[in-house]
Amino acid sequence: MVAAPLPSRLYKYCAFTAQNLENLKNATIYFNSPSNFNDPYDCSVMPTIRIPTDDDVCSVRDCFLADPTTPAPIRAQLQRATTGRLREMFMNSARGVAKEKVKEFSEIRGVTCFSEDCDDLLMWAHYGGNYRGFCLEFDSSFFPNAQKVRYSAEMPTFDPVPILRHELEESDFMSMFSSKSPSWAYEKEWRVFHAQAGIAYCYPSEALTGVYFGPEIAPAALEIVCLILLGQSETTAFWKGSRSTTTFKVDFTQVDYHSHLKAKKAGMLPPA
Repeated sequence: MVAAPLPSRLYKYCAFTAQNLENLKNATIYFNSPSNFNDPYDCSVMPTIRIPTDDDVCSVRDCFLADPTTPAPIRAQLQRATTGRLREMFMNSARGVAKEKVKEFSEIRGVTCFSEDCDDLLMWAHYGGNYRGFCLEFDSSFFPNAQKVRYSAEMPTFDPVPILRHELEESDFMSMFSSKSPSWAYEKEWRVFHAQAGIAYCYPSEALTGVYFGPEIAPAALEIVCLILLGQSETTAFWKGSRSTTTFKVDFTQVDYHSHLKAKKAGMLPPA
């Protein structure tokens, strides 16, 4: 499968919470455990195992027979079992491997999620604090291993032959953890995986290229975010959102933020 081209920017929606402000101050992205996701299928998808042909069955059997580490009882069973019986055994074994991979991933691995868009209404409602939060814009080159989520009503299909012949790399199983129902397609999600859940990744300041503020964010909340970032980066752009009066969308306008003291020194404030 050809990997989808990585967009130049990736976005992370955030509610205005103490934890998200702390993450912003520390320039960190949190890798969550899949067990905390709001979709019960997420990272828990069991793939469909393709039924192997007779030639496939013979190929796997011959692979095991040629392996000197195959135990004698298993070798004898392989030699006397019918093709139909071997097919059943191999499919059960492949399902077991897939099930173990899912269990291992859900218990150990961490995931952080991004979107392709910063102006989706449902994303602002579900993840942007009901339009009162903010959305972080990242240079995607700092996340070169990000994987595009596949939206399909069908579960991923795996070929049992490379599974049983131990020819699949760990990365080949990752499609199971980047597959979601079409119901979630509006998210246009990309995700990055970590070997361990609960890890906070510190990104360089230049990775954060912009912040988009929801149209309902409180002025004080906007100011707090700006003050945090002005102490860390000179290149992060600020974009203020507003509800369009003609279409169902959020319009963004780039704004310059000046702290009260800076504005006062520059004579930008009206006389008292």
